[in-house]
Amino acid sequence: MKKKLVILSGAGMSAESGIKTFRDADGLWEGHDIMEVASPIGWSKNSGLVLDFYNKRRAQLLEVQPNRGHEIIAEMEHQFDVHIITQNVDDLHERAGSTKVLHLHGELLKVRSTVNENYILDWKSDLKLGDTDAHGHQLRPHIVWFGEAVPAIDEAIDIVEGANYLIVIGTSLQVYPAAGLINYTNPDIPIYYIDPKPATMYDVANPVTVIPMSASDGMEFVKKELG
Repeated sequence: MKKKLVILSGAGMSAESGIKTFRDADGLWEGHDIMEVASPIGWSKNSGLVLDFYNKRRAQLLEVQPNRGHEIIAEMEHQFDVHIITQNVDDLHERAGSTKVLHLHGELLKVRSTVNENYILDWKSDLKLGDTDAHGHQLRPHIVWFGEAVPAIDEAIDIVEGANYLIVIGTSLQVYPAAGLINYTNPDIPIYYIDPKPATMYDVANPVTVIPMSASDGMEFVKKELG
């Protein structure tokens, strides 16, 4: 039986592909205050602005490609039972060939009803005011905004609890509830932390290998380590 390798990926995973990390140093995202474009309050205040923001992000996503880090993770499915838990809303893990990807914060190439959260559609074009579900309710980006619950967190905890190896890549581990996932690992499994500028790790009993590299270089290192 293959050992279970769990990947917890964040914005740094996709940075080499040309997708900007979530926030710039000034706390803005593409020139916008986060709460204007990624919160229920922002949506209520100016839905058009929110739709335009995500339309631009969606268009950008369709122009970029997975990087070598994504590809290595997909290749490791030949050797391990690989499960990816990602904070990213892009589909680059899937495009690289990974088959088990759980999106904690939603997916940019999907939209959902503002009334029925289970009414979800694939969506690659611009989303406009007036685009509705079958009952006439406005569609919104299928994104978990600040202040909203993270529906997939329980499934993510179950995945992490069964890991034989955990790789944390491209995330500062500062945003909850995702940041707390590392605490659900079995204390004797090794953790590999890949980030060019690694944050201070949380206090865990596990042996942690800090790898101050990009996603691609870091995954090359871990691939050799795990043989």
